[in-house]
Amino acid sequence: MTLRVLAAMSGGVDSAVAAARVAEAGHDVTGVHLALSKNPQSYRTGARGCCTVEDSHDARRAADVIGIPFYVWDMSEEFDREVVQDFVAEYEAGNTPNPCLRCNEKIKFEAVLDRAVALGFDAVATGHHVRKVDGRLVRSVDRAKDQSYVLGVLDAGQLEHAMFPLGDCTKDEVRAEAERRGLSVADKPDSHDICFIADGDTAGFLNRRIGERPGPIQDEDGNVVGTHNGSHTFTIGQRKGLGLGGAPDPRYVLSIEPVGNTVTVGPRSSLRVDGITGVRPVWSGSLPPVEPIECRVQLRAHGEVYPATVWQREGDEGAELVVRLAEPATGVAAGQAVVVYEGDTVLGSATISSTSRAAASV
Repeated sequence: MTLRVLAAMSGGVDSAVAAARVAEAGHDVTGVHLALSKNPQSYRTGARGCCTVEDSHDARRAADVIGIPFYVWDMSEEFDREVVQDFVAEYEAGNTPNPCLRCNEKIKFEAVLDRAVALGFDAVATGHHVRKVDGRLVRSVDRAKDQSYVLGVLDAGQLEHAMFPLGDCTKDEVRAEAERRGLSVADKPDSHDICFIADGDTAGFLNRRIGERPGPIQDEDGNVVGTHNGSHTFTIGQRKGLGLGGAPDPRYVLSIEPVGNTVTVGPRSSLRVDGITGVRPVWSGSLPPVEPIECRVQLRAHGEVYPATVWQREGDEGAELVVRLAEPATGVAAGQAVVVYEGDTVLGSATISSTSRAAASV
């Protein structure tokens, strides 16, 4: 069956090979590059496969080699509203957002997919390293490049119209295939960092958007041990940049209180949590578990996977995901995603809203 497929082409090697595979399979493929900034020069030059003018040119050249039509869609307003402004607001609220996850959710698999379906396309293909098996999201065979965590926010309807042609191969195999196909991006480095922060200085970017707001750094007993220029520039588990060089032992950010503009620090042992609550749960691989189920959870992109018990309950503001970790985790920050797995299969996800500290080990 021939499908009309919109191939999202970032300008990197993964999306180029993904588009080529879908076209070679006999589908009617159209390539599209997303212009995410009104002023592309303000984004990271050489961002290596995401968001820049150079990437747009690389994507067009790849489409020409593949032999498919190619367009550029201006998604800058949606990107600024859904990703950049959300990023700033989340930090201002004391959370630690993941902008790439937000971009996948709100831009690539909501705004783009909605437009694609409206234009008569059957599916959107991307170069993410992940598999889709029987309609469910499954880890890539290349564990080092697996991106199931950042796609765990997708719902079943979005997955129904998604194609992931690269989930059954490694990154080295993708590069070798790009070379065989004559794609100039075969050796292009992977994208890293946040595309809309041109100099990589997240704290400076936030200060320009929010403004410096000096406040206290305190210990767990409430004693002021230092000062900062804005609680929005910190994240849970942070050690560097605290300006507490005279402290006898290493201290880490334990909590951020944005209303009082207070940052609390303490020893690494105080970062241990074994309870997590998540909001806005999405279940793409199972029904919401109203009774506790045994599973595994991932708390950061490319982070450790933890055995856990999870269930969904009704909270004050809607459904909540409750997670009880079998072993404590550290550096768990509100605003990040908790993704629930059964083996390699994604069951669902939620946005972390709060944590509970693990009991001190004896």
